[in-house]
Amino acid sequence: MTMRRSVLKMLATVGSTALLALAAGSTANLAHAEGLTIGFSQVTLQSPFYVQLRDGAQAAAEAGGDTLVFLDANGDVSRQNNDIQDLITRGVDAIIVNPVNPVAVAPSLEAAAAAGIPVITVDRSVNEGEVAAHIGRDNVAMGRMVGEAVMARLAADGIDGATIIEIQGDAGGAVMMDRRDGFHSAIEGSDHTIVQGPFAEYIRANAVVAMQDLLQAHPEVNLVYAHNDDMALGALQVLQESGRDDVLVAGVDGLSEALEVMATGGAFVATSLNDPQYLGDVTIQVARELVAGDDVPDFVDAGSLAVTVDNVDQFPRDGLFAEYRPEIFSE
Repeated sequence: MTMRRSVLKMLATVGSTALLALAAGSTANLAHAEGLTIGFSQVTLQSPFYVQLRDGAQAAAEAGGDTLVFLDANGDVSRQNNDIQDLITRGVDAIIVNPVNPVAVAPSLEAAAAAGIPVITVDRSVNEGEVAAHIGRDNVAMGRMVGEAVMARLAADGIDGATIIEIQGDAGGAVMMDRRDGFHSAIEGSDHTIVQGPFAEYIRANAVVAMQDLLQAHPEVNLVYAHNDDMALGALQVLQESGRDDVLVAGVDGLSEALEVMATGGAFVATSLNDPQYLGDVTIQVARELVAGDDVPDFVDAGSLAVTVDNVDQFPRDGLFAEYRPEIFSE
């Protein structure tokens, strides 16, 4: 499977949709994909990550002269299936789906395929249903990178037999399972113990409530790992309010607020980068490629790196999330 690699390499390097038409050999096919109407069915807007993902897709669509029809399922899979059916009825050129559930959206995906509309999943993949491509990051690797950074920090602090509380994302979600499994793989074989907390749906307020109960149940805690930085910051808030400055915190996603805490010597010790605006940008480009009739890889990995106190100053963090736009493809 191939993609016009020079196009996505330029996108990854400069992050600019306006320059796409300058890529060698790309102009002819892109001319066939101008003025598209692209549907986007999003799982929720209750997390800042998903707000930024939408904003990145919206900006990329507008920069290329396309229209993005955005629908928010608000965590309701029945509503998401209805939203996808609505997009099919509107006759959009492509549909982007960030699924509430990896299985339950399958009927709508099959309906889109029957209508000849290519479907792209972003961030969260699906287990069933016809999908032309998935745009995301390796969440197992992201969880493992954070786990390895946590192991290094605990060793540096001379902490043996640590109690690690894990605040989870959404029950049954592919991202949740990957970030859990990757982190656990890094901790496996050590003398540290992981206490799995509740599913807080990636929402800070939910993590605050969860952490209040968890701290009472496990006052011996040494570190909290959350499946995103927003929940990790919620846990940190509770720890600070409880005078527990001895407890370390780690998350995932590269939220700029988390990097700021890390840079100022706070208790936030590790995260992994997951620039959502870039993810939205790349997803729009892949949608254009599909509508133009080009083959694309089954999985386009937007890349990630671990962030610790040792490298935190290397990453721009002027926006809500730290910026990380690696070269996706080589020539």
